[in-house]
Amino acid sequence: MQLTADVVVIGSGMGGATFAYGLAQRGIDVLVLERGRRLPKEAENTSPEAVFVQRRYKPDDTWYAVDGTPFAPGVHYVVGGNTKVYGSSLPRLRERDFAETAYPSGVSPAWPFSYADLEPFYVRAEHLYNVHGSPADFEPWRSEPYPYPALAHEPYVAETLRRLAEQGVHPTTTAMGVDLRPGGRCIRCGTCDGFPCRWDAKSDAEICALDPAVATGSVRVVEGAYVDRLETDSSGRISRAIGHADSEPLEVTGRVFGLAAGAANTAALLVRSGVANSSGLVGTRYMVHNNSHIAAIDPRRTNDVVFQKTACVNDFYDDMGDGYPGGTLQLIGKVQASMMKTHARRAPLSVLKPMAARSMEWLVMTEDTPDPANRITLDSQGRITVSWTRTNYDRHELLLAKARELLKGAGYVAIFEQRFDISMNSHMCGTAVAGEDPRASVVDAECRSHDHDNLYVVDSSFFPSSGAQNPALTIAANALRVADLVPA
Repeated sequence: MQLTADVVVIGSGMGGATFAYGLAQRGIDVLVLERGRRLPKEAENTSPEAVFVQRRYKPDDTWYAVDGTPFAPGVHYVVGGNTKVYGSSLPRLRERDFAETAYPSGVSPAWPFSYADLEPFYVRAEHLYNVHGSPADFEPWRSEPYPYPALAHEPYVAETLRRLAEQGVHPTTTAMGVDLRPGGRCIRCGTCDGFPCRWDAKSDAEICALDPAVATGSVRVVEGAYVDRLETDSSGRISRAIGHADSEPLEVTGRVFGLAAGAANTAALLVRSGVANSSGLVGTRYMVHNNSHIAAIDPRRTNDVVFQKTACVNDFYDDMGDGYPGGTLQLIGKVQASMMKTHARRAPLSVLKPMAARSMEWLVMTEDTPDPANRITLDSQGRITVSWTRTNYDRHELLLAKARELLKGAGYVAIFEQRFDISMNSHMCGTAVAGEDPRASVVDAECRSHDHDNLYVVDSSFFPSSGAQNPALTIAANALRVADLVPA
């Protein structure tokens, strides 16, 4: 199979789909190569057992820790990428996140562009992804209001937020990408966070960006297309993508190439290809946020909430009280007993069901700082290998302690924690970092390879630091920014 396009995009997640959309608005011919296929609409979309226990939509893929231990990564190889099952939380990074930040145990480096440079594209991304929100304390400045009002809190959530506020913190609404516009498709169900959406009401990359891009006539998508390597021509520019589509050999030529296969797979592709790595930094500075799930249980209250993910607490984002930043506390979707079973494997459902009926679940997120020793490599068999040690974790311990204190003060007598391990690799970033110095970065401020002027990285691989907010909206905003910079 031989194909050609003006711009070839590898990956159809938040970065690739939004990049294709931005290029389509300029009338540029785009070919998107996606190794997976479109997720089916089926009853299993809303089944906790199918999604979490049977892992119906996870790929048959195995990665390895440096000691050789295999694990199933938290990735999805489908059209729309991980956004097909993400929780639709779409906050902006804070203005401070783009500047150098010193922590007691590490440094979060500055980005080669500022929040002000990205802010107009945040606005465009919020409109593209139907973001619902309300300006609040601890948010960065914005040039335009949210496109849609924030999601209302259900009574159980509102009561808990009142109890938290009595302790001196300032709970706010979460910026969410769901179609709750007038006449929108969202039914505000209990199977959003972590599930595919049967109603196409989640603001995922396929529905909000890729499908509209295809509708312009400028964008084509090839499903089941795996790219093994990129090749250069005699001038040193990227000229071809080589791989296979199902069982057929695949060769794609283009003028410009955009990589958006996810932080691990983008790095792996560059390593296999032997390109864009004069700095020797491809795959290094791998970051995945310091995340923990909390299940807080109040045996005196039944949690009857349906759509729980509407609130966050950002009082500790810039200062934990000791002059150093902390992170965010975010409600996640309501966890059901069978979902708890994936972590509490020995507990019978008869025990987990009453716990789930009285629990409220939160995500505790803090920044992990980039470390060259944390990296993606390929072993002798070409398999993805992850070297990862937690960084800046003292800040996470402090925020966990704050969360426990607040929740106990709100009446929750039992607190259960699930700390993310190497396989729970949400929010991967940083394996092809952007910077001004070609010796210390992989791509420049325009996310273009220092080594090849027609190669761009438009997923989270370019992140010089991770901040402590969900990265999806920042990926989308930057993809729109870079789409405007690609020469016609």
